[in-house]
Amino acid sequence: MKYRHLFFDLDHTLWDFEKNANETLHTLYERHNLARYGTFSVDEFVNVYSDINHALWRLYQSNKITQSQLREVRFTRTLTRLGVPETEIPATISAEFTDILPQKSAVFPYTHEVLDYLKPKYRLHLITNGFNDIQGIKLASSNLTRYFEEIITSEQSGCLKPDPRMFRHALERTGATAAESLMIGDNLECDVLGAYNAGIDQVYFNPAKRRHFNQITHEISCLSELKGIL
Repeated sequence: MKYRHLFFDLDHTLWDFEKNANETLHTLYERHNLARYGTFSVDEFVNVYSDINHALWRLYQSNKITQSQLREVRFTRTLTRLGVPETEIPATISAEFTDILPQKSAVFPYTHEVLDYLKPKYRLHLITNGFNDIQGIKLASSNLTRYFEEIITSEQSGCLKPDPRMFRHALERTGATAAESLMIGDNLECDVLGAYNAGIDQVYFNPAKRRHFNQITHEISCLSELKGIL
């Protein structure tokens, strides 16, 4: 068996971030009666938030903003863009989002089935740019904690994917070698290129079947396909 250690990304790979975030944003839209402004629908709220959050995460992953800056500005930018006066933005909305979101439990199809299949055969770990204070809650809420030996976060390692140092930290922490390890994730830059630069084989999880021209060890569009690889 070539691989002994499997490293999974969490958000957008196992834990369905978009679905869970959408549910949370719908809750906040209703809780704060954002419909009273009459200028944007809940779907517009979700779409604008998503665009702004993705842009801010790119800045965070490039070390251009901090975690606290990301959390502080994403709802302010979203709601001001939608026409809400800054003085009327609910002061607690960002904290509420951070509290509600990780309690959601949606995962991608076949997540538990595939992890049940892999757990007896391999040592499973997580390597994530997500924040320490909520990743553990996400895992518990979605019944994923039991599968993983080590949970390596960017805060813990002091760097972010795709920095090869984060992958080297993960190898050291788990006692793995690059040759016996495999990284599974949805992000071409953070997961695939990061692992490649650390000498680790990769599985690109591409459920939307986005076109690209990268050379990847393996590519799948459904987690069930991992059974054909491992």
